[in-house]
Amino acid sequence: MNFDLRRVSRLVSGLYDATLRPSGLRGTQLNLLVALALLERATVKQLAATLVVDRTTLSRNLGPLERDGLVRSVHERDGRARPLELTDLGVARLATALNYWQQAQARLIEILGPERSNGLAKRLKESAVALLAE
Repeated sequence: MNFDLRRVSRLVSGLYDATLRPSGLRGTQLNLLVALALLERATVKQLAATLVVDRTTLSRNLGPLERDGLVRSVHERDGRARPLELTDLGVARLATALNYWQQAQARLIEILGPERSNGLAKRLKESAVALLAE
């Protein structure tokens, strides 16, 4: 099961990455920007928990987004927490990338068929809930 999940994940990621390429983002970066947009402002710890990814991996993925001016750290008065937020450029890039994401989504549904893609999405969400409850 692990092998098949990873294989399907790589294939799906490849489809999304290829479609997103004109936006300058990869699927993992898009997911990060979407999560940050929904949270509006979040620490690395909060973002890692939301995305279910370790903080080291998240920090590595944040680096290029910060370097490119899509995400910035906000300095707060107490100096302890340094929450992240999207910049105006990040919001604009996200909007552009979402158009490509919709194309990738439509292509995946076309390949799998609506019934299989809906069933897969439902089972993946149910599986995530079960595993998170563990």
